Amino acid sequence: MAPETDPPFRRIAADLRRRITSGELAPGARVPSNRRLAQDWGVALATATKALTVLRSEGLVEARPRVGTVVAAVPAPAAVSQPDSAEGELSRERLIAAALGIADAEGLAALSMRAVAARLGVAPMTAYRYVTSKDELVLLAADAAFGEAGYPADPPAGWRPRLELGARTLWSLFRRHPWLAELGPVTRPLLLPNLLTHAEWALAALDGHGLPAAAVLDIHVLFYSYIEGLAANLEREARAQAATGLTGDQWTDTRFAAFDTRTAAVRFPVFTRLTAELTEGYDLDLDTLFESGLTTLLDGLTPRIEGAAGHV
Repeated sequence: MAPETDPPFRRIAADLRRRITSGELAPGARVPSNRRLAQDWGVALATATKALTVLRSEGLVEARPRVGTVVAAVPAPAAVSQPDSAEGELSRERLIAAALGIADAEGLAALSMRAVAARLGVAPMTAYRYVTSKDELVLLAADAAFGEAGYPADPPAGWRPRLELGARTLWSLFRRHPWLAELGPVTRPLLLPNLLTHAEWALAALDGHGLPAAAVLDIHVLFYSYIEGLAANLEREARAQAATGLTGDQWTDTRFAAFDTRTAAVRFPVFTRLTAELTEGYDLDLDTLFESGLTTLLDGLTPRIEGAAGHV
């Protein structure tokens, strides 16, 4: 146990270190989040984040996207180490990488200048030498995330294969970084260079078919909104699972177990009949739903785009 005179973050780190080395928290076990630690210990969120940073630097824990912080597979021998606070090594790139790591592991709500500074082991004000605000850091991190996948120099022939590739590329990025779906409404577009790369790919697929400029932009917004809207459920499910400890299937099972089908059959006959026909259950898989919805969307766009092309 750390002495009571130690800073709070060291006392938190010492307690978690003891639980890990004693086997109470086994390899792969989820470590309490920085928000939970802050509540349990009555400290600021940045203090809890700094405690986890210490353990991460010791090799005792590691961050896993959409899971959180877990005990490292092969915990290293406990050793007290300090976060790297050498300002000469700090850079905008390191800040962006740290921001990405926090947002991926804990969601956009957990991302703050203090959390990033704590992860890097520097004073919070030091980070402001490289970015002006949290909002700027979020946009830089988002731009970096959208830049992780690009497109071939020679696009596939035809508007539909090109849009399909664009959709699957964006979906893969939202899959990797679900928090991207929470950045803002489509009515306030983000002019991020790497996000515009995806827009340019889709717009080029729609261009040249005889559609007015406004129609091309409308179709693109619809196309992007479909992907982003479905992707928003990735982050919501991650939050719900973290809060309840139940997977989506487990949560649904508990709700249906208490569902009064006799009453529902009168008020909601179609719903009751359809669910009764699902003898093997209903597997709501977002990847499958994405592909099904993409096909439906493109089928609906086909007569409009090809019809316009026929009138050119």
